[in-house]
Amino acid sequence: MLGYLLRRLALSIVVLFGIAALTFLMVHLIPGDPARIELGASATPKAVAELRSDMGLDQPFGEQFANYLGDTATGDFGQSFIFNDPVAVVIGERLAPTALLIAYGLAIALLIGVPMAVIGALRPNGVVDHVVRLISTFTFAMPSFWLGLMLALAFGLSLKFFPVSGYSGGIDGFFRTLTLPALTLGLALLVIIVRTLRSSLVSVLNSDYIEAARARGFSEWRVVGKHAMRNSLIGTVTILASLFGYVIGIIVLVEAVFQIPGAGSLLVQAVQKRDYQLIQALALMAGAAVVIIGLLTDLFHALIDPRVRLEGRSE
Repeated sequence: MLGYLLRRLALSIVVLFGIAALTFLMVHLIPGDPARIELGASATPKAVAELRSDMGLDQPFGEQFANYLGDTATGDFGQSFIFNDPVAVVIGERLAPTALLIAYGLAIALLIGVPMAVIGALRPNGVVDHVVRLISTFTFAMPSFWLGLMLALAFGLSLKFFPVSGYSGGIDGFFRTLTLPALTLGLALLVIIVRTLRSSLVSVLNSDYIEAARARGFSEWRVVGKHAMRNSLIGTVTILASLFGYVIGIIVLVEAVFQIPGAGSLLVQAVQKRDYQLIQALALMAGAAVVIIGLLTDLFHALIDPRVRLEGRSE
């Protein structure tokens, strides 16, 4: 187990280094001079040159990258020229709405998707099963920004159940301002949960040990909930973990539609203003989150399935 853990950690470090290098390269390929953008078109060449020197943009490309890696390793992400504050402070102020929105959206997706998957799996290829798959596919096919706008129009502007923009703290503010954005995210993830969990349940429900549980007189709901669900959820959790990058992409759109002051909207603002330090830190943190979740998922599989560790040993 220790060898497997060390191999996965080493691989994760290599991936993070690649993400840092790619992010640094792509950010510097974005057209536009951040110093000129910050000072405006009327700034003198001398003022632009001084600001470029303060931002380290006058240094050779390789030296900039080396400084970037060294500062990042120590937790120093630099200064955001948009907010004139340390990047770590700016991001820290925006993480809470995004983290709560992701957790709320996943909870909605599970609360809706798990019962739909179970209902469909109990009568595979029946009328109800086809309806379940049609609904989940329909929500997935709709663009997230359009789905968010329709929800805002229906439940915000027309029925006035929820506000259509902004974010408020506290329990009451959390449910009022994040319900529509979380519902948008949850509906976008619905097809993933329904399709993967339904397929796993159909396979597990036809296995021998499930037939043995039925033969012992257990009710169908106990067979599904206690015996079949535990094995079937593993695949669904794996798929959701592997698609965390997709979730981050949806978050950027959802926060833009509902004007949530989270990390997603912060990234859009940083790109528009060419805030190199802020863009690099946000992209690196998003990549690190994907890598860490993938690593935790691999370790979870290794703990419950020894064959994973044995396969890794034979590589």
